[in-house]
Amino acid sequence: MLAARIANLGGEAAYAPTDVRRREDVSNLVAVACQRYGKLDVLVNNAGLMPISPLDDLRVEDWEEMIDVNLKGVLYGIAAALPIFRAQGSGHFVNIASTAAFLVLPSMSVYAGTKMAVRAISEGLRQEAGDSLRVTIVSPGITRTHFAQRMTDPVIKAQLEERRDQTGMAPNAIARAIAFAIEQPADVDVGEIVVRPTA
Repeated sequence: MLAARIANLGGEAAYAPTDVRRREDVSNLVAVACQRYGKLDVLVNNAGLMPISPLDDLRVEDWEEMIDVNLKGVLYGIAAALPIFRAQGSGHFVNIASTAAFLVLPSMSVYAGTKMAVRAISEGLRQEAGDSLRVTIVSPGITRTHFAQRMTDPVIKAQLEERRDQTGMAPNAIARAIAFAIEQPADVDVGEIVVRPTA
């Protein structure tokens, strides 16, 4: 478990089982952080999945799941944290989009649509945030994670896994980008970071 690994390395972590498709789970996670640490400094909306396929396949359940996780999950995070950030007079949203938010490829229409929506919502939130809250969009390119596990199209899954293994970035590249945005002074808002492999 991640929390145990963090503790074993000398860090401190609190956790709550969370399904971002359930608003109450996300609210509970934020409440656990506030109870444990007395405040909430940053919320990273990172959950996402991409069971991509051609639209002709009509995998409507996959489309709905991407909307529920990739888009509604981010909105539930905003709904849970925004009142707390407003009451504190500070806070930082880091919303994870994708390079698919900039370029739509065949079989990725719905996934790209959810990530474009995350960018749009994040930009609107940034404009509404005022001078006390920060909003950062991080858009990763292909990264060596297990993102293809939930893929329902076996051909596309195999292609993406091969591409990931050949050119994908290490996940800590994204973690460093997030840390960079968070570490800036309170009056500096890093609006967007796009992180791609050089290959």
